[in-house]
Amino acid sequence: MILGLLKEHGNETRVALLPDIAQNLTELKVEVLVEQSAGEKAFASDSDYKEAGAAVVSRKEIFEKAEVLLQIQPPAVEDVKNLKNSQVWISAFNPLWETDLVKTFRKNGITTFSLDSIPRTSRAQAMDILSSMATVAGYKATLEAALRLPTFFPMFMTAAGTIRPANVLILGAGVAGLQAVATARKLGAQVYVFDVRSAVKEEVKSLGGKFVEVEGATEDKDAGGYAVEQTEEYKKKQQEAIDAQAVKSDVIICTAQIPGRKAPLLVSKDTVEKMKKGAVIVDLAASSGGNCEVTKNDEVVQFQGKTIIGQSNYPAQTPLDASRMFGKNVFNFLKLIIGEEGALNLNFEDEIVKGTCITHKGELYNERVKSVIENN
Repeated sequence: MILGLLKEHGNETRVALLPDIAQNLTELKVEVLVEQSAGEKAFASDSDYKEAGAAVVSRKEIFEKAEVLLQIQPPAVEDVKNLKNSQVWISAFNPLWETDLVKTFRKNGITTFSLDSIPRTSRAQAMDILSSMATVAGYKATLEAALRLPTFFPMFMTAAGTIRPANVLILGAGVAGLQAVATARKLGAQVYVFDVRSAVKEEVKSLGGKFVEVEGATEDKDAGGYAVEQTEEYKKKQQEAIDAQAVKSDVIICTAQIPGRKAPLLVSKDTVEKMKKGAVIVDLAASSGGNCEVTKNDEVVQFQGKTIIGQSNYPAQTPLDASRMFGKNVFNFLKLIIGEEGALNLNFEDEIVKGTCITHKGELYNERVKSVIENN
């Protein structure tokens, strides 16, 4: 098969495959075409890709020759127009949210795989880009909060007196939240964590965090480890608990998201008003509406002496390691669709291949995406 690695558009600095992974693919007899300067922002030169056995070509040539097209971000409008129905598109295009794009893919008969839809099973862990990128996000969010906070994170005992440790509240104990717990604890902060899933309580405690428990949460064993929509009664109790902890916090790191839905509002404007001056909120759910009412996506807001950072793409601020992690996940997935002699083999008997496929020959394959589109 011929795989085309595309250069990312916009402010994206990562690349879907670094040269070492491109070499691994050539060893599997896959012909790899790389768009000129595709890896430049991730510190991978065209000559690096050539040494790895890839051919560096124009974007036009990739669309003309490649059977499989790969990038991180959703396709630009022009990309969709240039795709042939014989080609396979692979990226992370958030199909539960970008339903119009999914409908276009289906209408045009394009085979697509969205890497953010890989089933969350033990076998698929090595392909889980969401976990990899969430690790980066949780780490970077905590570091930015520490840099912007006008006080220290750790406790200091000095000749000038004792400096108390910062109080950090983390909303959501998924991969990003747990990485934020670990990083904040290493920096010496006192860490409190809220999550609707009781199953994460022990993980939080093992990292040194204190779990803020609110009874009565709805949990769904079929949700693949994600949070689910809660009852109004629970939301009221949840809000009271978060408000009480938030006003004592120096930092809040928001990570709570529900796939295919607007991010739950957890920190109201009134709560932000009651927080200490100098407090910092980092909202990783900014692109899907934000957990904080004051959040603006891709902006830093100053509100009554508090700093609210709306940032959903911290991995782009760590392009080299983020690309390494992303590329390894992609390679592990690609191995499932590479057959003998490097040929493309779409084996829909494989639950990971089928679960990650969004559209194929005019049909919707992913059951969750199918349910969202057909019920709207």
